[in-house]
Amino acid sequence: MNFGEKKMNYLVVVAHPDDEVLGTGATMYKLAQEGHVVNVCILSGEVNARNRRPAVEDLHEDVDNSLNLLGVNRVIKGEFPNIKFNTVPHLKLVQFIEKAIIDTNSEVVFTHHPADLNNDHLHTSLACQAAVRIFQRRPELTPLKELFFMEIPSATEWALNRSMNQFNPNTFIEVGEKAIDKKIEALSMYRGVMRPFPHPRSNEAIKGLAAYRGGQAGMLYAESFESVFRRGF
Repeated sequence: MNFGEKKMNYLVVVAHPDDEVLGTGATMYKLAQEGHVVNVCILSGEVNARNRRPAVEDLHEDVDNSLNLLGVNRVIKGEFPNIKFNTVPHLKLVQFIEKAIIDTNSEVVFTHHPADLNNDHLHTSLACQAAVRIFQRRPELTPLKELFFMEIPSATEWALNRSMNQFNPNTFIEVGEKAIDKKIEALSMYRGVMRPFPHPRSNEAIKGLAAYRGGQAGMLYAESFESVFRRGF
């Protein structure tokens, strides 16, 4: 993911609040620190079906506090029904994401892996895969440079349907311990999200996964992704 010294516009497209930090928190922090513009699109901004969810006003405050800490430029929140994306016309999801891509002039997009256990993650991924092709219909738009799938602890590793391709990371972004600590701090700002160890959404598991992914690629803490589309640079 090296496109030279040019500052880039990145967009993280997720189903629910906290997915963006779980999947790309340290990478978002690193990119923002390097001067890139990082935006986030959350399709179900209020996650009404979530257990332990705080009041809506508190949830919005959590989102803003968490992403401000990581240096995110803008958050786009949709109102799609939590755990019911399968009831939403595919075109509505696609068009919402397309608008987010256009409004943020995004060049690189991160989204869910389609084999995730969570059904909303699946439909987000499918809609995002369709939406990122908009530059082919709209030549005045900035062409997509790369599309990544990310891993969400407690969802991606529970991809039990072996008829689907599993998450297979081929891109490792070294973030360092400071960025992982920022990711954990940002997650802690979401009330009711983190769990005690050995849950995958515990401090120890989040940091351990980053150490493991870093070790796979000879790096000091990393987040891993699956690059599924890349245009020449």
